[in-house]
Amino acid sequence: MQINAGEQRMTLSFAVRRREPELIGPASPTPRETKRLSDLDDQDELRSQVRGVFFYRGDRFARRGDDPAGVIRRALSEALVHYYPLAGRLREVQGRKLVVDCTGEGVMFVEADADVRLADLEAAGLMPPFPCMEELGFDVEGSGGLLGCPLLLIQVTRLLCGGFVLWTRLNHTMCDGSGTLQFLNAVAELARGLPAPTVAPAWRRELLDARSPPAPAFPHHEYEYDAVPLPPTPADDMVRRSFVFRASDMAALKKGLRATSYEVLAASLWRARTAALAIRPEEEVRLATVVSARRHTALGLPAGYYGFACGYAVVAMAAGALLGCATADVVELIRKAKASVSAEYVRSMADHLVLRGRPRLAAANLFLLSDLRHIGFHRVDLGWGEAVYGGPSHARFGGGFFVAVKNGDGEDAVAVPMALPRMAMEVFAAEIASLLKP
Repeated sequence: MQINAGEQRMTLSFAVRRREPELIGPASPTPRETKRLSDLDDQDELRSQVRGVFFYRGDRFARRGDDPAGVIRRALSEALVHYYPLAGRLREVQGRKLVVDCTGEGVMFVEADADVRLADLEAAGLMPPFPCMEELGFDVEGSGGLLGCPLLLIQVTRLLCGGFVLWTRLNHTMCDGSGTLQFLNAVAELARGLPAPTVAPAWRRELLDARSPPAPAFPHHEYEYDAVPLPPTPADDMVRRSFVFRASDMAALKKGLRATSYEVLAASLWRARTAALAIRPEEEVRLATVVSARRHTALGLPAGYYGFACGYAVVAMAAGALLGCATADVVELIRKAKASVSAEYVRSMADHLVLRGRPRLAAANLFLLSDLRHIGFHRVDLGWGEAVYGGPSHARFGGGFFVAVKNGDGEDAVAVPMALPRMAMEVFAAEIASLLKP
């Protein structure tokens, strides 16, 4: 296992020169209408911004004389003709229901130049936490609200070597991970000269609305509020690191177990995190896995659907029981929870959200995990080849994600960025290291 410690890598510094932010609208006229988000889209948990970052080399893939900022600006404008709701603005109607006013106002775009080479960034470690991310991704003041603000912000930063960095900030109510990738691939295809995206976008948000009348058929523990919250953690005590697992590490974790890589890694991380946070044995802890529902044909989602189409697979138990049981037992609970996210469960989830007034996920002692390895963020090709790294740019306390990376030897590996209080991070790292000992 390799650990990339963010506080040890922040010595890298460089200057960034940014042009004034501009709004990029659709390249041709688009419908002026109002579109409702689904009842899964506008749950409180998604009323936030998600950030991603993509690093590209300036090599033989680039067309001579092409400027990545100009290419992406043009392709973005063309993509917004197809994805015109993203150029609009959100507002609330009766019952806090979110709708998109398709105004064509556009998304925000920032062009920048950095006095650094990709090799310098690689040496610092191309996985979260990234050095100087506040320079490569600039949150334009006043642009990050939920209502009446641009739904997408993009910064393209040229590097001294000819490579560049693409940073994105997207309102999560508009897209889940697969939907975000679909849009980015549309931009990439247009940047490479295709006449239109190969996957036509489909709105159809009504397919994931609550039934009338709502009739939940399952208990939805993910939204319950019966756990005891942890005391707030001071922001200056929070540490962010990435834990990188090689194929040999995964084999060590799986030894003697019949489990997928996700199941065994999720179980191991959950147990280590619970121990590191010293949660009282009688307190309930929860692991929630984000599970895509797109495979369920009963939902009727078209191929180009780009809204939120996921459920939460929840495992809950007392902290003492979690630390005292066998890893195989935890793996089996995770497997059963994931299998329970059926089409009917997703419909029940929408019903529950509407009946309960769109509650947030119960955050107390929650560990929310997303497996992003197979979505394909690192394969987004804007004309300069695949990204050296493509995926989320930030880790936050209470959540984690799996992302495909290359380790220091160029081997395929899994990175898991984590955010924990300083003392807890030291215990967490020791717990994981002990699992990998021969």
